[in-house]
Formats: sequence, structure tokens, C-alpha cells
Amino acid sequence: MVRTYEQRIGLDMKRIVLTGGPGAGKTVISQRLAAEYADRLVLVPEAATQVYSALRSRWDRLDLAGRRDVQRRIYRHQIDQEDRIAAANPGKILLLDRGTIDGAAYWPEGPDEYWRDLGTTLANELKRYDAVIWLQTAAAIRIYDGSDSNACRFEDADAAVRSGEVLKNLWRDHPRFLTIDAHILLDDKVNAIRRTILDLLG
Repeated sequence: MVRTYEQRIGLDMKRIVLTGGPGAGKTVISQRLAAEYADRLVLVPEAATQVYSALRSRWDRLDLAGRRDVQRRIYRHQIDQEDRIAAANPGKILLLDRGTIDGAAYWPEGPDEYWRDLGTTLANELKRYDAVIWLQTAAAIRIYDGSDSNACRFEDADAAVRSGEVLKNLWRDHPRFLTIDAHILLDDKVNAIRRTILDLLG
């Protein structure tokens, strides 16, 4: 059977990342879409929140050594989750709430030192994923609830916007890099991301 280009893209999709600054809606949206398309998608939850919750801390409460240590833990947990969930769900596409590259935005000495410390490269990490959807934080349109919706969140609205831009620059060289602007209504943003993912799946 000859497949269309769109169908071939859908077959190529194994891992789709939602990334973006704090308050972008990654967690709520990834959970909602993974539940809605449970026959095709499986959620990989955010590793950072899990690690910080286990440590009962957050980034701004750690010293430099602690910040490096926690990013190493997050990276290892991220890879373990991806591989474990993929093995348990053959035939399904991973929908990821952040990916391994996000940790580079929080490494004290910057991304280059992050790659060096972990023994990897940006190019290698980009290859882990088949598509990346960057979500603009709602802080960009002055809708932001800070730590109210995530106790591990420490950024104020301006820092959330800056963090989002750092992540955008880190991911933007991915060959399937897509962006979604902030929306006043969450449902409108969900609809925009749903359409984007369905387009990717063909």
C-alpha cells in the first residue's frame, strides 16, 4: 500500500514533547490530551516536579551544588521514564511533559556545561524526540498563578517569560519545532495543540 506523506509522518511519530516556560499549561494540556486519545497517546509526566516533590524542595532553595545534583537526577529520571513507559506501551506515542533538554535551562553554568557534565550533546538530545511543541507561557499575557498551581514553581511572571524564551532557543533547531502562542482561555490553547498533534499524526 502506498502511503501519503501525512500518513508516513504519523508512522514516524514516537515521542512528542510539550515544552515552554512555567505557566504554559504543559501539565494540564498533556494530561487532558493523553486521556482524550488514550488509544494513541501515553503521557510521560514532568520529571522535575516528581524529583523536587520527592526531595521536598525546589530550585531556588538549593545551593549551586544542589542545583547541579537535582538536574542530574531529573535527567536520569526523564530517560528512565521515557524508556519504561515506551516499553510498557508498544504502538503508542509518548506525549511528554518536558524533555531532557529542558534541564539545560536550569544548569547554573549554562547549557554547554550541562551537556558536558551529563556526557551528552544538544544534537544527541534533539534526536530523542520526533516533534517539539513550544507553548508560550500565560505570563506573557499577564495570566499567571505562580506557585498556586505547582508548589515547585518559583518564578515570577517576568522570570517565567524569560525561562520560556531560553527553552525556545534551546529547542528551536529541532526539524519539527512548532510553537503555540498564549491564549486567554485554556480550552482555546488545548484546541490549538490538539490540532497540531493531529496534524503530526496524519
